[in-house]
Amino acid sequence: MSGIIIAIAQINVTVGDIDGNRQKILDYYERAAAQGAQLVVFPELCVTGYPPEDLILAPAFRAQAMEAARALAAQTKNKPAMIVGCVWEEGDKIYNAALLLDDGKIAHMQPKTCLPNYGIFDEKRLFTAGTDLKPVDWRGHKIGLLVCEDVWHEKVAMAHKKRGAEILIVINASPFEAGKMAQRQALVASAAKECALPAVYVNMVGGQDDIVFDGGSFAVDEKGVLCAQLPEFEEGLFVIPSAVEGSTSKTDPSAALRSGRDDSDRLWNAMCLGLRDYVRKNGFSTVLLGLSGGIDSAFTAAVAVDALGKDHVKGVLMPSPYSSKESIDDALESARFLGIETFSVPNAPAMQMFDEVLSPVFKTGDWMEDVAVGGNLQARLRGLTLMAMSNKFDWLLLSTGNKSEIAVGYTTLYGDSCGGYNVIKDLYKTQIYALADWRNARSSVIPKRSISKAPSAELKPGQKDADQLPPYDVLDRILALHIEGRLSAQEIIAQGFARDVVEKIVDWVRRNEYKRRQSCPGVKLSPMLFGKDRRFPLTNSMKP
Repeated sequence: MSGIIIAIAQINVTVGDIDGNRQKILDYYERAAAQGAQLVVFPELCVTGYPPEDLILAPAFRAQAMEAARALAAQTKNKPAMIVGCVWEEGDKIYNAALLLDDGKIAHMQPKTCLPNYGIFDEKRLFTAGTDLKPVDWRGHKIGLLVCEDVWHEKVAMAHKKRGAEILIVINASPFEAGKMAQRQALVASAAKECALPAVYVNMVGGQDDIVFDGGSFAVDEKGVLCAQLPEFEEGLFVIPSAVEGSTSKTDPSAALRSGRDDSDRLWNAMCLGLRDYVRKNGFSTVLLGLSGGIDSAFTAAVAVDALGKDHVKGVLMPSPYSSKESIDDALESARFLGIETFSVPNAPAMQMFDEVLSPVFKTGDWMEDVAVGGNLQARLRGLTLMAMSNKFDWLLLSTGNKSEIAVGYTTLYGDSCGGYNVIKDLYKTQIYALADWRNARSSVIPKRSISKAPSAELKPGQKDADQLPPYDVLDRILALHIEGRLSAQEIIAQGFARDVVEKIVDWVRRNEYKRRQSCPGVKLSPMLFGKDRRFPLTNSMKP
């Protein structure tokens, strides 16, 4: 398909901000046109933002989105064409569509054919699947238009090929997961090679609630060879010279454009982008979090500073009579490393007050050292302090519970679970240790002792996580097999793990669904984020 100059517009849009999204699309379109592009391609549902969820069910929302698409189409009169993703309504059918805008009008509407209905996706309850797979005729060329999931089913690409398509253009809102970039590229390369057609894959970038879109848009030639790629985790525009013909092109821009990221780098950038966009798109500017001196809070603070800058992160120390001097020193060292402002609000006065308030009921004076009662109360008092500061200063509170703790319920409702967002919600404890070492190798931002010392909530003298939990390397392997692998207790035991340990962990996971149901959103990093990826009943008598 020689002679056509295609531009990839990898943009960050906001769900529901149809006017703002339309203006961004127009800005990138004009920039691409100025660089000689003849066709500018944007991501899936870029007009509405993705995922729009039940906004799609509101007629006024659909009408506004379609009107924005018509307004964009009007801009193409005697100018380059563009492809945008937008909801489209025809009769009683609502489509997730790719629209070709050309010559001042909507020249073609291609519905998404394969509607995902797994994990975070539930498009079958919102959209009607398209059925007519026919390339669009455009200026003497035939373009096979695919929408995200369509390219995961090779029969869709082949149907376009059989009807004369000369190129495949795939628009996407594909969420980040560790290892997914390589999977996407292999998939599209396979489809292109099988069809003997070049392919352009345009992905969204940006954070939306607990989802991060990592961009990394790319193009391959008819042999499946990568010939262009945009950076990951940032907006970008790239004009592909004379379409996608890697075998004959005089330039190979991919070497300059590839990010060279490893998995640790991608995970860190996903957390930063998810947090940054959640803060920005929800009208906040500053976050706060409790600094305990432990690995989780130090790690979260480091991500927050990388995402937002040190002036937009506040740390709060809330020492109790059980807090060690080392933990206080580690919390202060974390703040010094990062250059963030800190506040100290001792927990002891509130603990003493509640000791007096509850003494007629509890009677004995040692209940405060009972983790099930006094320990949870201490955590809730800290939560009260943090929420009060969040409400007073309009700072978004970050929760600092990791996936290991959340899985087994080693967390206090309305205490350490308080927060508006959690960047480590989808990271196991062992992953946090590994990423902390990786980040410190770039520059010291997490105290060494926070990494090396035995983890403890310090809710009673000498307490350690290991008093109640198996070693984290064992716990996390069992959890990964059960949660990501969906294996039963018996199947995990068959792999060599101790029966009593496995059955206890699997039972903890089952019984603590009610806590997870009440947790704040956090960045999706794995195929199985607690929430939409994993939906279990609260009342559940299934045995391990």
